Amino acid sequence: DAFVHVAEQYLTTCSDAHVQDRFAEGLLLTLVEHGPEAVRSKDYTARANLMWTATMALNGLIGAGVVQDWATHMIGHELTARYGIDHARTLAVILPAMLLVRREAKRGKLLQYAERVWGITTGSEDERIDAAIAKTREFFESLGVPTRLSAYQIGAEAVPVILGQLEAHGMTGLGERREVTLDVSRAVLEKSL
Repeated sequence: DAFVHVAEQYLTTCSDAHVQDRFAEGLLLTLVEHGPEAVRSKDYTARANLMWTATMALNGLIGAGVVQDWATHMIGHELTARYGIDHARTLAVILPAMLLVRREAKRGKLLQYAERVWGITTGSEDERIDAAIAKTREFFESLGVPTRLSAYQIGAEAVPVILGQLEAHGMTGLGERREVTLDVSRAVLEKSL
């Protein structure tokens, strides 16, 4: 949950918000560093850093003065409401698919994310973006959090159901530029299967 809270404020558009970017990158790096240990054990340092990062992920600091996305959260909320999947788990399913589908709109930030969070500096731009999305998926999976709806026995029949819920709740133009239409949400859900 904390990882996606940061991502939805950071993986938007390139801006001159250098402080917010570096804070966000530091939070993501801290989650990558301490998350696995916090899941495996009751290590105080890992858990204290995890909790402090979670607090910083949604207290308004990194989102001050920058556009924010939240489309992943809105789709995730509908999955939780309909299928009872834990909130953070729905986010782990939706974020990698959202990044795949919206890679062109988020190209600059995805390249920055690839380099600064995952240390990916070689290959074409598309290869670096693919690698960063794959690393994100691998990170979630390493924590025991599946990144596909099929892991929850949910198939293609869910796509129109969730789209109907999004439409009923007025969520037909999500994201930092309101470009996540129902067609985009459909593509994201299909990539999440």
